[in-house]
Amino acid sequence: MKKQIGAEGIFDARQLGAPKMLILGVQHTFAMFGATVLVPLLTGLSVSTTLLCAGLGTLLFHLITKGKVPAFLGSSFAFLGGFGIVAPMLQDAQGNSVPNTQMLPYACAAVACAGLVYVVISLLISAFGVGRIMRFFPPVVTGPIIISIGLILSSSAISNAATNWLLAIVALAVVIICNIWGKGMVKILPILIGVIVSYLVALATGAVSFDAIGQAAWFGLPLHTSEMGIFYFDGSPEFVSALFTIVPIAIATVMEHIGDIASISATTGKNFIRDPGLNRTIMGDGLATTLAGLLGGPANTTYGENTGVLALSKVYDPRVVRIAACFALLFSFCPKFEALINTIPSGIIGGISFILYGMISAIGVRNVVENQVDFTNSRNLIIAAVILVSALGFNAYGGITIPVGGYSISLTGLAIASLLGILLNAILPGNDYAFDKVDGGEQGLNMQV
Repeated sequence: MKKQIGAEGIFDARQLGAPKMLILGVQHTFAMFGATVLVPLLTGLSVSTTLLCAGLGTLLFHLITKGKVPAFLGSSFAFLGGFGIVAPMLQDAQGNSVPNTQMLPYACAAVACAGLVYVVISLLISAFGVGRIMRFFPPVVTGPIIISIGLILSSSAISNAATNWLLAIVALAVVIICNIWGKGMVKILPILIGVIVSYLVALATGAVSFDAIGQAAWFGLPLHTSEMGIFYFDGSPEFVSALFTIVPIAIATVMEHIGDIASISATTGKNFIRDPGLNRTIMGDGLATTLAGLLGGPANTTYGENTGVLALSKVYDPRVVRIAACFALLFSFCPKFEALINTIPSGIIGGISFILYGMISAIGVRNVVENQVDFTNSRNLIIAAVILVSALGFNAYGGITIPVGGYSISLTGLAIASLLGILLNAILPGNDYAFDKVDGGEQGLNMQV
């Protein structure tokens, strides 16, 4: 007997029939699409490679978690700050943003190493338990780090928006309207809708060129050898600098992961932190990020957008998410599709990132507030103050360079802030943070970056 979607929770979508399962899979694909595609547009990475990494990463995650968790892995925004520092977008003679092809491979190699941080944390959780490990990453540390990520990125949003303020304002307005007053899928897909509406305005004003689309093939391999991080573990100063810039960001994204898994658990009514276990979900996320970095893609992360789709459809079968991953893989083999995405003007990207980067900082604030971090406590105030000033101050200063042997290790403001935050939290007395491994942690962990 077939059930109606939305009537009650469905954990085996096969009872709906194959056509409905495919439609549900397409819905998950489009839910992740807007945010996932935006990351390569902001960093200069390949859209096709990004979709390939999202699909492969999701399937790898499901393999490691025994196919129990209905999570989709898409591009992580938390690493945009690292990409912006290691491989900032360049400008051509016409003032258009172009990829920094010289430094992007080093950034991808560092992303691959950041994924290994997840693996280490997973192994530590297996050995010592989640409570002991999470004491090193309380909200008083991760919250200010997340706030700093958004603030550091804010200048790039303005730079892109300034190329065409009309398109930027239209994109920003549509996202706000959809997010505040939208219903159903409109509320879930504000970024995608914002891009589409502002793109139509760009077409009407003649701000789009289709020359590249006509030259692109319908089928092609999504991998670009020149960007694959696997070839850039060369011990060069560029690699070492990228390593110390990007790897510390994994501290914040581990907390993001925990929040998303807790959110999925609450949505489906199953405790995935306990079964298959937080160690497995972190391992899957980390290895997917490492795989993405090696293939020349951005870091992966579990997507809150797809959790919204779960809540809307009440279809909790991980098979549907795996179908979505297969659709992402299919899209990745179409260069003409990537060429279409690359026609999006910088002004639209600026308008979308204008609110997106602000939301990253706002999520950090929410993390601190919902976890009731006591800033009347001098200990917490000192940790947050040091993190914020280090992240923003050293970023404006250009970071610091430390000569070690024959190398020069460059630490960005974000890397310095992360290391100092963890260190101060570990040595200052009064660390009473307790992570609830049974219920999945505090409400404030339900966040995304």
